[in-house]
Amino acid sequence: MRTAYAPYSHFPVGVAGLVDDGRVVSGCNVENAAYGVTLCAECGMVSELVRSGGGRLVAVSCVNAQGEALMPCGRCRQLLWEHGGPECQLRTPEGVWTMQQVLPQAFGTADLEHVAGD
Repeated sequence: MRTAYAPYSHFPVGVAGLVDDGRVVSGCNVENAAYGVTLCAECGMVSELVRSGGGRLVAVSCVNAQGEALMPCGRCRQLLWEHGGPECQLRTPEGVWTMQQVLPQAFGTADLEHVAGD
């Protein structure tokens, strides 16, 4: 969160994720004057995951400027599901939850495969 670019909201966010091969990937929010194209910290982390060789996220922690746990927005929950799956651990304000608990009945690749198979 210390490297976040948040000149509009003044709300820096940082995130780090443990990858199944032992790497740690991270990201920070990057705001834009056109608010709709602002990038969440999780977007940067997933980009770093893919850029650095891929893999699966095992555990993720997203924090504010005080280091307190934040709950990812809906778009970012979907990103974490896609790259970590239901068993990925997420540090939340209420403790560590699995992505299955955070995003029950999530939409994923199985839904796409089901339709493509018909």
